[in-house]
Amino acid sequence: MQKAPGKAWRKGMTLVDAIRMFPDDAAAEAWFVERRWPDGPHCPHCGSTEVLSGAKHATMPYRCRGKACRKRFSVRTKTVMDSSNVGYQKWALALFLFATSLKGVSSMKLHRDLGVTQKTAWFMAHRIRDAWTDHGEPFDGPVEADETYMGGKRKNMPLAKRAYLTSRGTDGKTAVAGVKDRATKQVRAQVVEHTDKATLQGFVLRNAAPDAKVYTDDASAYHGLPRDREAVNHSVFEYVRGQAHTNGIESFWSMLKRGYYGTFHHMSAKHLGRYVSEFAGRHNVRPLDTIDQLRSMVRGMEGRVLRYRDLVR
Repeated sequence: MQKAPGKAWRKGMTLVDAIRMFPDDAAAEAWFVERRWPDGPHCPHCGSTEVLSGAKHATMPYRCRGKACRKRFSVRTKTVMDSSNVGYQKWALALFLFATSLKGVSSMKLHRDLGVTQKTAWFMAHRIRDAWTDHGEPFDGPVEADETYMGGKRKNMPLAKRAYLTSRGTDGKTAVAGVKDRATKQVRAQVVEHTDKATLQGFVLRNAAPDAKVYTDDASAYHGLPRDREAVNHSVFEYVRGQAHTNGIESFWSMLKRGYYGTFHHMSAKHLGRYVSEFAGRHNVRPLDTIDQLRSMVRGMEGRVLRYRDLVR
């Protein structure tokens, strides 16, 4: 396959490759089983490796033989696919579409490509986003820290909503804090309720190691940060001074907002955290071959059960 511009060392995968790899539900199920349990199935309820395989059950082919458990289960159990009626092939292809679409996949496109209802596609998409939630160790640095605001433009808002807004450009929008580790290129971001000193500094301290060098802009919320910090003064059009800049994390914000305007057109504040997790997760696995991206997503699916009633309430 001809190399395209970008990360040329990566081994990509075409849509044709993905369909050949997952020609039916049986092949996709076998792949999920191999990825989740490389050393053989174990019970997701109690962890026992005493498992009876090939049980005569329509959806639960495994049964725990542990005396205190003895529950039936499948490779879906206690993952983002838990209790889903969507076939394994469609789940595998959905993972492929999410991994290879840098600006995200709308529920309408997922609905058309997979042949499921838009409601089902929307639910699948949010479950997959949960698989990218990252609670890793603090970055060793150097670290860039910044915040951005997500929401529609004031001029596009209805007059009734504009009446309650002030003239501030960030009013009515949702704040997102983020850090990027320059050494590993990894990003961590989350929705925050406020952008005051306690909130932003707390986020940086949780995600930057004690001896990490931190680069920020001149926002007052970062003043007094108990880290080795250097800032650039955006208010006087200073964007780079030696190693001091926030261009890396701002590049991530740019991709997130391209997804907002170009793919989704709206991300509600209620679900924004999952969209942020998706874009951060996809950014963090971009250096990997496509098949390794899919494997990484499957690892993240375990233990992330999301019920529809919890999603909509």
